[in-house]
Amino acid sequence: MDEYTLPNRNGLQQKNHLIRVSGEGEMAIQPDSATVNLGVITENKELIISQQQNSHEVTKVINSLVELGIPRNQLQTFDYRIESNYDFEQGKQIFRGYKITHILQVKIDDLSRIGNIVDFAVQNGVNYVSNVQFIVKNKEPLYQQALILALNNARDKARTIAGTLRVTLLPTPNVIIEGGDTTQPFINQSGTFVKATSSTQFEPGQLVVKARISADFHYN
Repeated sequence: MDEYTLPNRNGLQQKNHLIRVSGEGEMAIQPDSATVNLGVITENKELIISQQQNSHEVTKVINSLVELGIPRNQLQTFDYRIESNYDFEQGKQIFRGYKITHILQVKIDDLSRIGNIVDFAVQNGVNYVSNVQFIVKNKEPLYQQALILALNNARDKARTIAGTLRVTLLPTPNVIIEGGDTTQPFINQSGTFVKATSSTQFEPGQLVVKARISADFHYN
C-alpha cells in the first residue's frame, strides 16, 4: 500500500511534507539460452556396484553430449546423492538397496536444439529430466529499461496524490530505494522421461524482467 504524509490538523504547512510511493516496471523479452537438468538414477543392493553402474552411465551421457556439440564447460554436476531404500512389511523395515542419483546441469545456447538434446541424452542413459529453464544471457539493459518505467510509475502515483491533495509536488524525488529485479522464467517441473522416438517439444515463451523502487517526494 502506498504511504503519504497529510498536513497537520491546523492545515499549516510543515517542512518536508512527504509523499512516499512505490513504483513497478516490467519488460518482456524472448529468452536466448536455457538450462536443463539431466540425471542418471541407478539402484542395486551393493553400494559399490550401484556407484560403478551410475559412474559408467554418467560418463556415457557426458561423452554423448560432447559428441553432440555441447562444450564440457557447459556441463556441471548439479546434484549427487546416495540413498538407502527400504520397504515396510508388517511393520518391519526391510532393506531394498542403494539408489545413486547423479544430476548434470546442461547449458544450451541454441534453443531449437533443446528437444533433440533431451531425447539424445535419454537414448544414452538419462532417466531423469527436470528444471528446464529459459534465460537471457545479459538482462542488465532490459532491467535498466524496467527501472525507468518503475521510476515513471512512482512519479505518476505521486502526482496523482499531490493533485488530489491540491498541493505542489517537487518533481525530483528526495530518496529512491531500489527494490531489486525479478525474472519470471518458464520452468518445466521435475519429471522422469522414458526413451522415445519422437522429439520432445519445448516452448520458451517470454521472460518478464521486473524492477521495483520506493521513492519519497516532497511537496509544498
